[in-house]
Amino acid sequence: MKKLFKNYNYTFDKNEIKILKTFCKQSLKQIEGDNRFYSEVRSFTSILKKLESDDEIIKLTKDESTKLKNQLKQNHQYLKKEVAKSWFVKKMFYRSMVNQYSNILEKHFEM
Repeated sequence: MKKLFKNYNYTFDKNEIKILKTFCKQSLKQIEGDNRFYSEVRSFTSILKKLESDDEIIKLTKDESTKLKNQLKQNHQYLKKEVAKSWFVKKMFYRSMVNQYSNILEKHFEM
């Protein structure tokens, strides 16, 4: 039976919060100036504010949760492609980022 309501409360550890903060800041830098991405900018600034607060449980809206999940998935897929193309040192950095993103997606967003 399918759930009627989904809980969008997340408890991230310190490392996950740090990774997600960096991810949100990078996303905002890329899309901030473009008016076509107004809803994404609004969602990511809201997510960033919630991550920067010292709350133990982070409550996201459905829209914020889906946008964060989709962006993380896209970035995860892009990094997987880059790992296949890159050389040794770059591959080490990308591989650790791929592992971190996949852990967050599996643990919190049921990839």
